[in-house]
This record gives sequence, structure tokens and C-alpha cells, in this order.
Amino acid sequence: MNDFPNHSLLERQARWLRHYRPALRVNELGRVVSVGDGIAWVAGLSSAAIDELLLFADGSRAMVFDITDSMIGAVLLSDTPALTAGIGVRGSGHTLSIAAGDELLGRIVDPLGVPQDDRPPPGNTRRQPLEPPSPPIIAREFVHQPLYTGIKIIDTMIPIGRGQRQLLIGDEGLGRSSLALDTVINQREQNVYCVYVLIGQKRSTVVNTIEILREQGALDYTVVVVAEASALPGLQHLAPFAGCALAEYWMQQGRDVLVVYDDLSSHAKTYRELSLLLRRPPGREAFPGDIFSVHARLLERATCLNAAYGGGSMTALPVIETQLGEIAAYIPTNLISITDGQVYLDRTLFAGGFRPAIDIGRSVSRIGGQAQHACIKQEAGRMKLDYLQFMELEVFTRFGARLEASMEAAIHRGRILREILKQERLSPLPVTAQMAWLVAFNDGTFDHTGPEQARERLAALLQVVEGGELTLDSPREQWQALVKAVFREPGG
Repeated sequence: MNDFPNHSLLERQARWLRHYRPALRVNELGRVVSVGDGIAWVAGLSSAAIDELLLFADGSRAMVFDITDSMIGAVLLSDTPALTAGIGVRGSGHTLSIAAGDELLGRIVDPLGVPQDDRPPPGNTRRQPLEPPSPPIIAREFVHQPLYTGIKIIDTMIPIGRGQRQLLIGDEGLGRSSLALDTVINQREQNVYCVYVLIGQKRSTVVNTIEILREQGALDYTVVVVAEASALPGLQHLAPFAGCALAEYWMQQGRDVLVVYDDLSSHAKTYRELSLLLRRPPGREAFPGDIFSVHARLLERATCLNAAYGGGSMTALPVIETQLGEIAAYIPTNLISITDGQVYLDRTLFAGGFRPAIDIGRSVSRIGGQAQHACIKQEAGRMKLDYLQFMELEVFTRFGARLEASMEAAIHRGRILREILKQERLSPLPVTAQMAWLVAFNDGTFDHTGPEQARERLAALLQVVEGGELTLDSPREQWQALVKAVFREPGG
């Protein structure tokens, strides 16, 4: 008390309290009212905020998901057998974040960033919030660079640009995930990092996906975020946001990133489950009314940043399931309206042996053509329109109608193109191979061949191109010379 000798006793006491009293911290302590089905109802936390992380006395964690007058509803992110009614719980004052950085490449993590591959946690990482504000308009740039999938139909007729949101839609078992995997595999040596998010998938599907990425050498530049079907609903709900946060970190560092959400149908069902358990009123098809805004907040973060903000990009490939081809269902229509285009897979085409079973008439890319390389764009030209016209003309041949010679030639050319567009899964083509077959087809190289001979010629051409030195910027005359050289050889 002698620190202020020239003051009265009361003044000295007041000054001492102001200078030396430690700051008081008040922590609310709530209690669990009930717990079950991945949901915990908590009372006594009047200052809790939406999306705040809650810490339970048994070590479990949860996230505030709903707030009522008397209680808050929280979705569990981890639990223990000791988590029962009456256990204490307190707010952390923080929202969720995940470790992000180059050290995560090649790793398998859960939506909280916990490693799932029996390797130690990555070091030298920074924390990235799971749901920060999306980039403002002034930070965004027009999509101007192509993202090649290695799939002939997509790269020529439904092109995708870096920073685009392209929906992969179709019934179960038609190859939606195969298209996504091909796209990831094709990013090797393209200076594109990848994030593959598996939501509500079976353990066998998760293992198979990871093994394919490892065998194809794609895991080196990919991080896999896994929330299996057996995981807590809260983790399944957070999985796409965790994957987006990882991709967003690299985008902010000026990198180009591809993120795959496989699939958002499972995510929507999980969100519906959580909402109904939390007694929210159901809407169309029992989905809550805010499911649109949930997916919009997720997908609007995919963009292309301008140079002032680093120049990075995030391309999103959300996967969605339809039932019996019903594209007008609630969730598919929501996502179609949010994204920049869709690749639609058709069951009839799949059953007919046309794979990938992409329905060109229902598929569209609204902005990818602006990023398409000028040479590819010129060669592809009217190919999509001509192919659709061929499909209409082919209908007349089923009735035995006599056609003019020009129509016969158009139908034959269309059938050859259909054979060329067929492609096996896990076999993406480099962009130079796309240029080679486009030049060969446009110059009539395949016109006087049958389907079998066309496939053989295509295989011979692609084999030569893969080891060549031509690029997309090479003059067309050099591509024509290469094509002629291939087919002048015996067997060509």
C-alpha cells in the first residue's frame, strides 16, 4: 500500500485496485438437458452464439446449431460414453477452424482436421476458419483460364474454367464420381491442388477412392476430407465446409485449387436430419427452408481472385444424385440455380454402352467457353450443335426412311464422332490429345472408316501425340502434318 505515499488511504486503495487487480473473467456454465441422435440440448448458456464451439466436461465437443428461448440445440462433433444429461458444458467463445497448409497434401483428415491415416498430425500449419465470409465482388476476376478434365466430351463441348462451379448430376451408378476422379487425376503437373470431400459414403467407397488416387499418383497433390456414413451427423454436415476452407487457404496464397464435393445429396439429407431433430419446421420434401442458403454459402466461395488479391482460384465440382432422372426435384433444382452449369449423366445412354453417359443436350457450361483455349474453341466450333442434329436425324433411320446423300453422310459422321467420344474411366487425355483428334476429325480423316477402324485410328493418333512436342500454340499446319504422318504409316 506504500506505492502511493502522497495519497489518502482510500485513494491508495482505489489506485492499487485499478493498477494491480487481475481482470475478472466470467464463464457461463451450462448443463446438458438431453442427448441423443447426434444432438445435445443445453440449458444455462444464455450468451452462446450460433456456430460457437461448446466444450463438455467429459471432453466431448459440439457446435451451436439452434437457439430457443430456454435452451440451445447443439450438434455433436465428438462424444464419449460419459456424455449424459446433467454434465456441465461451457462456451469456448470461438467458431470452428481447421489446420491448413501444404503439409496436408497426401493426407486423409476428418472435417475437424484430425488425421485418419495413422500418421502424426501435420506441423507448420495455420488455422483456417470453416466458414469465413466469401470473397467480395471487388476481389473477384472473370474466369479466364481453362481447367482440363481429360474427358473428351467435357473439354470440347462443355468446357470448365478455373474458378467455375460445375455440377455433376445423374442417377446413382452412372459414373458421377468417376468423372470427378478423372478430373483430379488429370491435374497432375497442371499446378493445381485438389481437395476431395467424401460425405456420408460407405467405408468401402472411401477406401476405394483413396486407393485409386494413390495408384494414379494423384494423392501427392490432393487432400481427402472424409466423413463416413457412420460418422456423427454433425461431422457429415461440416465436411464440405472443411474441404472448402482448405481449398480457400491455397486460393488466398495465389494457388489454383479444385474441390470435389461427393456428394451434396448426402449432405442435404444430413442437414434435413439435423433440422428435424432440432424441431425446425419442414418444407418441400421435408427439407428445411434454409437448405438453399446453406449450399449457396458453400458454393459462392468458389471463384477466381484478381491479381490484387493473389490471383488464385477455386473450382468446385459438386456431385448430386437424381432419382430416376428427375432433374426437377428440390435439391437438384437448387444446385442447378446456384452453379454455373451442369454435366448430366443419362441412364439410357449408359445402358446403350455410351460412356461416359453424358447427355450433351441437357449439359451446359455457362462460362467455361470464355476460358477455353482459342485453338480448342475454334476446332470444337459447331460440334455440339452438329452432334445434337445428328441425334435427331438418327431417329428417322429407325423407320427405314430413305435419306438424301448429304443426310446419310451427316449420320455416318455423327456415328463416328459418337465412337470417338467414348472413353474408359480413369483414362483422362492430355489437352494435346484433344487437339489432335479434333483436327483429325474436322479434316475428314475418319470419314471413310467404320466405328471399329475409327477407334483404332484414334488410338494410334493418341499414342503418337503423347510423346510429341506440339502444344496448343503450335500452328494448325503442324497438327495437320502430324495427323497425315500417322495415317500414312502402315496400319494407319
